[in-house]
Amino acid sequence: MLAMVMQKQGQPLALKDLPQPVAGDGQLLIRVLACGICRTDLHVVDGDLTEPRLPLVPGHQIIGIVEAMGDNAGNFSIGQRVGIPWLGGSCGHCEFCASARENLCDEAVYTGYQINGGFAEYTVADGRYCFPVPDGFSALQAAPLLCAGLIGYRSWRPVADARRIGFYGFGAAAHILIQLARYHRQEVYAFTRPGDQAAQDFALELGARWAGNSGDNPPELLDGAIIFAPDGDCVLQALRAVKKGAKVVCAGIHMSDIPPIPYSDLWGERSIQSIANLTRADGEEFLPLAAKIPIKTEVHAYPLDQANAALEDLRNGRFTGAAVLSIAAGTVQPS
Repeated sequence: MLAMVMQKQGQPLALKDLPQPVAGDGQLLIRVLACGICRTDLHVVDGDLTEPRLPLVPGHQIIGIVEAMGDNAGNFSIGQRVGIPWLGGSCGHCEFCASARENLCDEAVYTGYQINGGFAEYTVADGRYCFPVPDGFSALQAAPLLCAGLIGYRSWRPVADARRIGFYGFGAAAHILIQLARYHRQEVYAFTRPGDQAAQDFALELGARWAGNSGDNPPELLDGAIIFAPDGDCVLQALRAVKKGAKVVCAGIHMSDIPPIPYSDLWGERSIQSIANLTRADGEEFLPLAAKIPIKTEVHAYPLDQANAALEDLRNGRFTGAAVLSIAAGTVQPS
């Protein structure tokens, strides 16, 4: 099979011809149809996340077809369409796993980080961490739901009761979450990198009440905020934009250092919460809800061998919505 492989962090991915993997005990062999690209992939490739298992096939928003099943692979069938998320496995016996908080397991492993992911024609995955994909979504449209959607949903739940909610950074996750927020009759205020008029216009098109730069003051104080941007300065900006008693949620897996916080900005029972990964319950709740709303993802498709171009476009904010690799076995030839 063909795959885009990271041999060393900080270097471009290389198109390689690799042996097709085999489904072991508890695993599914998946023929990959599409794999979303998100900022976490950038953090892996750029070296912000420092524990990849090299050489590595990145990618953790995978939609594909079950081609083969190992023993004990769960309630799936050959030919079924499934999704593979960031969380690829956990120990199953620690206090976190025992309380349905496997997202906090110290022995957890992650797709496209310690486990080969979806920048490839085929991959294998633990069946316990895969999800059926609802009908109504194409593979390209469904792919961003597996991370931007799932971890976004987990980030939204702490501020689900907020009437006015701020989104700092308006990329793949925010363009999904604004649809969830509006479904729940929340007002969304979008904050983008300074001068990013395209992102601000996109937010307004999707129903944001207001859109501006990350350092701007919203027209009225907010009841909560989610920070998708990997910029620690946004924490201070959000604390100053929310009411007393509000929560600021940090949704990213990596963020630059948060500057010193004046106690006056935190005072008034404001709080800061980080979100770590996802649980299987998040997927079981969110994916059917996404089909019910229904959420519509804006995607920009790239062929497998253009993964480096897609990552660079994401890094430079050259599109709105989400980037997705469109993968069909046998359509790309190794260079």
